[in-house]
Amino acid sequence: MARVILVTPDYHCGVVESAGRWPHIGFVYIAGELRKYGHEVKIYDAMAKNHNLDQILANIINYDPDVVATTAYTATVPAAIELLRRVKEWKNQAFTVMGGVHPTFCYNEILTESPFIDVIVRYEGEFTFPELIAAWEKGEDFKKIDGIAFRRKGRVTATTARPFITDLDSLNPAWDLLDWNDYTFYIQPGSRLAIISTSRGCLHNCAFCSQQKFWNRTWRARSAESVAAEIELLVQKYGVEVFFISDEYPTADRERWEAILDRLIQKDLGAMFLIETRVDDIVRDKDIIDKYRQAGIIHIYVGIEATSQDTLDTFKKGFGANDSKRALDIIHSAGIVSETSFILGTPSDTKDSINETLALAQAYNPDFAHFLLLAPWPYADMYDELAPHICTRDYAKYNLVEPVIKPGKMTTDELFSEVLNCYKKFYFRKIPEWVKLKNDFKRRYAIQSMKAIMDNSFLKDHVLKLGTMPKTVEKLLKSD
Repeated sequence: MARVILVTPDYHCGVVESAGRWPHIGFVYIAGELRKYGHEVKIYDAMAKNHNLDQILANIINYDPDVVATTAYTATVPAAIELLRRVKEWKNQAFTVMGGVHPTFCYNEILTESPFIDVIVRYEGEFTFPELIAAWEKGEDFKKIDGIAFRRKGRVTATTARPFITDLDSLNPAWDLLDWNDYTFYIQPGSRLAIISTSRGCLHNCAFCSQQKFWNRTWRARSAESVAAEIELLVQKYGVEVFFISDEYPTADRERWEAILDRLIQKDLGAMFLIETRVDDIVRDKDIIDKYRQAGIIHIYVGIEATSQDTLDTFKKGFGANDSKRALDIIHSAGIVSETSFILGTPSDTKDSINETLALAQAYNPDFAHFLLLAPWPYADMYDELAPHICTRDYAKYNLVEPVIKPGKMTTDELFSEVLNCYKKFYFRKIPEWVKLKNDFKRRYAIQSMKAIMDNSFLKDHVLKLGTMPKTVEKLLKSD
C-alpha cells in the first residue's frame, strides 16, 4: 500500500481567498476512495495554511510519501508544476501526479515541458487515482487505465476518457483528514467553514467557461437525503457553521433542490449557506425564494457577466438582460445577500463601454459586484477568437484580476485603472446605503464583507489608487 500526500499549491491572488478559507473538496473525495484500497493518505492544504514552497517541501519530506499529487486550475499551474519539480529533485523515485481542469485539457503541454511529472489524471479522479496507484505499484502498463495522460516511449499518450461517476451518493468523503482550524468565513469571525458538493456539471455552454467543457455539458446530482445527512454530520461532528455549496449549478433540478431546502428547514441546524446559481433559476424560483432563506441560505451569487444583450449572446449566457435585474430583486425580497460579477477587458472594450457597464451595474444594484477581467482559458470556446489579443502567456496572471487581453483601444494599464475605478465608484456609493438598511443581518453582513474585501482581496494592494475615501465610508469601515 502507498503513502500518499495530496497538496494544494502555493498560490494567492486575492480573489478566491477574499471571503474566507475553505477545503479543497476534490481532495476530500479522492482521499476517501484511496483509503478504501488501504492507502495511507494525508491532505496538506498549503494554500489555506499560507505556506511557501520551502515550507511545503519541508512538510512533504517530513511525511516521506511514495506518491505526491497536486491539482491546478489555469492560474495555479505554474505553482503546481514548480511544486512537483522540487519533489522530484528531493526524491526521484516519488510518483508525481497532477489533476484539475487545466491539466485535463492541456496535458500535452504540461507533460512535454515538465518531465518530472509522471502522470496527469484527467476529469474525475476518485476511481482513476486508486487504479493508477495500483498499476504503479505493480509496474504495469498505464495504457490500460482510462482517464489519464503520461509519457510512453518519449511521447505523450492520453488514454480513453473515463465515464463520469453515475452514483455520487456512493462516494465517501474523508472529512476527518482535514485540519478544520484552517477553515473560516471572515464575515463571521471565529466561524468554521466547509465546502460541499451536491451535484456535478452544467448543461449550459457559456463561451468563456471551463466547467461546461470539463463536465462535457452533463449534470449529475446527489439525492436530497444524502446532501441533508452530510450537512447534519458536518454540523454535529465537526462544528461547521457556514457552508459554501461549490456546485456550478445546484438548482438545475427544481424538485430535488426544493427537497433539499425542505429537509434543511425541517432539520433547523442553524447553519448558513452560500450558493452560486443562474439568473434564470432564481426567476423560476420566485415563488419559493422564501424557502431559500428559511433553509439558511444567506448569500447568492449569480453570474450576470454583462449588461448588454449583445455581449450576453456572445458569452452564450442563455438569458435576457432584463432577467438579471429581476433575479437580483427576487433575492433582495427574501433578505438574502446578492453578489454578481461583470466581465471586462474584451478586445472591443473602451473606457466608454466600461463606464456603461458600471452605470448598469449600479442600476442593477447587487449588494456586491466584482469587475473581473476576461481570462482566455486555453481550452475555452472563445480562445481562438481571443488569441490575437493575448498580451501574456504567464498562466499565473490568468486570475481574473490581472489584464491578460489587451483591448484594441486601451493599454493594459488603462484597462486595470478603469477596473479599479469601477470598484471605487460602485462601493463608495454603495457603502453609505448599507447604513440605511432596515435588515440588521444584511447591514452587519455587508459591513463585515467589505472589511474582508479590503483586508484580503487584491484590492488591498491598490487602496491608494482608489483615491481618498469619503469620511462617512472610512468611519463605517472602522466601526464594529
